[in-house]
Amino acid sequence: MLAVMNDRLDPVLLDNPLLDFEGVPRFDAVEPVHIEPAIDALLQRADAALEQAVADDFPADWHALEATLDVATERLARAWGVVSHLNAVADTPALRAAYNALLPRVTEFWTRLGADERLYAKYKAIDPATLDPAQRRAHANALRDFVLGGAELQGAAKARYAAIQERQAELAQTFSEHALDATDAYAYYASEAEMAGVPPDVRAATRQAAQAEGRDGHKLGLKLPVYLPVLQFAHDRALRERLYRAYGTRASDQAEGDLRRFDNSDILREILALRAEEAALLGYPTFAHLSLVPKMAESPQQVIDFLRDLARRARPHAERDVADMRAFARAELGLDDPQAWDWPYIAERLRQARYAYSEQEVKPYFPLPRVLDGLFRIVETLFDVRIREDRAPVWHPAVRFFRIERDGALIGQFYLDPSARAGKRGGAWMDDVRTRWRRPDGAGLQTPVAHLVCNFADGVDGKPALLTHDDVITLFHEFGHGLHHLLTQVDEHAVAGISGVEWDAVELPSQFMENFCWEWAVLQQMTGHVDSGEPLPRELFEKMRAARHFQSGLQLLRQVEYALFDMRLHLEGAPGGDVMALLREVRDEVAVLQPPAWHRMPHTFSHIFAGGYAAGYYSYLWAEVLSADAYAAFEEAAAQRGSPLDAEVGRRYRQEILEVGGSRPAIESFRAFRGREPRIDALLRHLGLA
Repeated sequence: MLAVMNDRLDPVLLDNPLLDFEGVPRFDAVEPVHIEPAIDALLQRADAALEQAVADDFPADWHALEATLDVATERLARAWGVVSHLNAVADTPALRAAYNALLPRVTEFWTRLGADERLYAKYKAIDPATLDPAQRRAHANALRDFVLGGAELQGAAKARYAAIQERQAELAQTFSEHALDATDAYAYYASEAEMAGVPPDVRAATRQAAQAEGRDGHKLGLKLPVYLPVLQFAHDRALRERLYRAYGTRASDQAEGDLRRFDNSDILREILALRAEEAALLGYPTFAHLSLVPKMAESPQQVIDFLRDLARRARPHAERDVADMRAFARAELGLDDPQAWDWPYIAERLRQARYAYSEQEVKPYFPLPRVLDGLFRIVETLFDVRIREDRAPVWHPAVRFFRIERDGALIGQFYLDPSARAGKRGGAWMDDVRTRWRRPDGAGLQTPVAHLVCNFADGVDGKPALLTHDDVITLFHEFGHGLHHLLTQVDEHAVAGISGVEWDAVELPSQFMENFCWEWAVLQQMTGHVDSGEPLPRELFEKMRAARHFQSGLQLLRQVEYALFDMRLHLEGAPGGDVMALLREVRDEVAVLQPPAWHRMPHTFSHIFAGGYAAGYYSYLWAEVLSADAYAAFEEAAAQRGSPLDAEVGRRYRQEILEVGGSRPAIESFRAFRGREPRIDALLRHLGLA
């Protein structure tokens, strides 16, 4: 049955897949023509529910508000989530146009809902004593979010706040489109000679891409499965420089020729100005202060002090890393003055010389199907579940669908979209399709569903996709987010799974899972050579482990650089509106390697300009303190019982971290699991900086 009733006379609504909420979304049936009528219908239903909920005779009752308003808004969110997801993974001109046409209306509704003083009054009138603990947490969050959403603003200030939200949504979408289009639009056709040193699987894939266009040579683009191996392995220095410059100037004023049409310079400046104005309207001195209100960190200065402490600890290691590379480049590669496009190549050559180990040597042992089987076994062992393939409509043939069960009962389901392709946003992420909820409309328990999205290279010559060890870590990271969303046992949707979790704690379960990728007992179960099926040799694993902390100081400083730039940008603003001037200040303080002056990292920094990490990029490092310390419990179990795959510790972690979701403060969940406050020691040890 469709969610929107009274539509039998309208054939566009009658079988509109976006209005079918009976099961999982019908991704294969959604067309651009469906979007406007469906979203308009759902907006009308949500508007009607809002007016009903704020009427004088409507009770200030949590359950009544859920049954009337939350049911309508949850359906709107789910349908718009389908459209947004397709826009990110299967972008077409028609889909983009339909999405952009509806974005202002959807943004306007959510802004108006969050600022409605009548609804705010209903929530304030609810007696928390009538609520269970999860509902009380959701209620407290809701009151906070009404304030942050402008519900206490009046007149012109409220109207301006709404206009800011709409404009920010539009700008963030354009920023993201420019980053995607600038990446997809670039191509360079390299000769066979230029590709010397590049791994065979990358050469084969790029040769096929050129042949598909009737071209000779190798088609090189800026998607990471091609870009990174070229920077790391191509002997041709001019080729490395060409791709490095193209990648580093994407979506900027420094891009080549016609690619400058994707310049994000003006967009990011306007986004920053609007955020500063939003903070001022809400009574905060800066957007950094506003951003931290729902997070664990107490102040921007606390975050900056945390980042600078990490930089101080990492810098001596990073300086040694660079000194080692300079000496190696001079002695072994004849490079007396390495440039930015040389460092990945030098680092890879040094890694091979020092550890007799290369990521390319490891890749054949990590075919994607084998890695998935191993990952699922780990999760099944630790968290007392079963994962098996399921069936559902998908948006691309490469997408797979799975279900998670315990004792035969469905817990959750997830999509896995592993492959890089045109029209798909870069990077990796987890997003929710729907959240666990004991529905108040009589439909019973709604189980959660998630998307897990990566951008790995496809297999070639009929073989499965081969992952680098870094790819494996990425997969485990996103699966950790998925487990947080899917294994929740909270029935209140506003705080179930990842909902309601402080942003600077949300990376705990994802970064936690990465640690298993370094355990011999684990890798034995998830590796098998693509040709022979032989597991990863212990000797090769020991080389990997010896190289684990290779340049960890440099890598940590790079993360500190991004996080410090983000926080200072939203705390102080850019001098004269020049974000590059601020970035140079940050790099002068913490970086030991400086990119060229024409490099434009901020122009594709989608985390802070088109994602949820504005004045929050520090969350990765903040949460890594929590995740490393949480994983230390499994290391302690391994020291006693021989394996980190300890079911008893896994049960406690599942119950105290994953299952409670956002129903209590993250620090309380951590204390419940570890029995104490978090310590930084485990993080420093994991990074090789202790």
